[in-house]
Amino acid sequence: MRIAMIGTGYVGLVSGACFAEFGVEVTCVDKAAEKIAMLEAGRMPIYEPGLEDLVARHRAAGRLRFTSTLEPALEGADAIFIAVGTPTRRGDGHADLSYVFAAAEEIARGLDHPALVVTKSTVPVGTGRRLQRLFRELRPDLPIDVASNPEFLREGSAIEDFLRPDRVVCGVETQAARDTLAALYRPLNLIETPILFTSIETAELIKYATNSFLATKITFINEIADLCEKVGADVQQVARGIGLDGRIGRKFLHAGPGYGGSCFPKDTLALLRTAELHGVPLRIVDTVVQVNEARKRRMVKKIVDAMSGEVAGKRIAVLGVTFKPNTDDMRESPSLVIVPALQAEGAEIRVHDPEGRREGERLLPGVTWCSDSYEAITGADAIVLLTEWNQFRGLDLDRARSLVRQPVLVDLRNVFDPERASRAGFVYTGVGRPGRRAGA
Repeated sequence: MRIAMIGTGYVGLVSGACFAEFGVEVTCVDKAAEKIAMLEAGRMPIYEPGLEDLVARHRAAGRLRFTSTLEPALEGADAIFIAVGTPTRRGDGHADLSYVFAAAEEIARGLDHPALVVTKSTVPVGTGRRLQRLFRELRPDLPIDVASNPEFLREGSAIEDFLRPDRVVCGVETQAARDTLAALYRPLNLIETPILFTSIETAELIKYATNSFLATKITFINEIADLCEKVGADVQQVARGIGLDGRIGRKFLHAGPGYGGSCFPKDTLALLRTAELHGVPLRIVDTVVQVNEARKRRMVKKIVDAMSGEVAGKRIAVLGVTFKPNTDDMRESPSLVIVPALQAEGAEIRVHDPEGRREGERLLPGVTWCSDSYEAITGADAIVLLTEWNQFRGLDLDRARSLVRQPVLVDLRNVFDPERASRAGFVYTGVGRPGRRAGA
């Protein structure tokens, strides 16, 4: 089979490479000529573990190609996937679909044979219907099917999520569309992956409902963490106690500074706006959005309180600024609220992140970037862990204590053992856990 993948961001590039792994001939298209040039040179425009090797292997085999023009990609394509960005529209919180419809118009003008157009981008309910109308208006002479195939890829684990997913969701209306998607995902039959065929509207809503529910779990445990701090409980044990209940599950019950990234913030907002258009209030999701925004600001106060209420003139070492480990993505990262707020209060910020510097230099002006953790913490009045990269888990706390000016450790991801940190001489502050005095 042959497909075109429009967009070479996280979704498009990973999906294209993984379809090539399935034996499909894939042409990835992106208008950004510099991205295509990078990919042709074997360099990745994003950081995703294993992606560079996967792309190189399938380019060498001739199954994966890149181009900045759409027409060659459309030739003989059984399906055309739209995997462009749908960022939050400024001013009203709706998903910006301009890139989706621009791609659809180009497809309509360039196609010369019947094909299936699939939205891989996260789009609000009703987008598929609008695309159907657009194709009928622009190409009444050509049968063009529309389907929805939302992605459920976690940045940092995206390849594994595509090749061994919990499920595949396909919103279709015709047997031809169903057959095409079933053929593309046939390799997953070997591992008995559930492939759920639904209406287009149902598939579109499944994506938003999934992300909003996961955002709700994160926000719930964050609020429970606040209560734990007041009553002397340990949120990690609470999370384990409730997560072992099969009806709840253990995933996404990790207290921290709030969710960020390319999906949860924009998708919760877009779902709210869709619900408002249809007169259906989603009070739980609305509260989740508000609480998460307040959460990031609350973490600033936690850091200031840990430093005896004063950060002006103090040096703070920040470990990690990406929204999660194993990615260079900083979209809606808590660091984009926390770091500027500390700077505004007069703190000097030194940062180390294994992959975040490329984006971080643009988004976090005025910080000092360091080559490793120990350089960042040398002479610091506090260490603040914001992103739980594995290399930070192995931090030598005894060595760290010898390098800092003041032994304050604020662990916003609960990575470190409070007792171990205390024995190393740190005053430890976690999230939803009892604090520890140095040597206690």
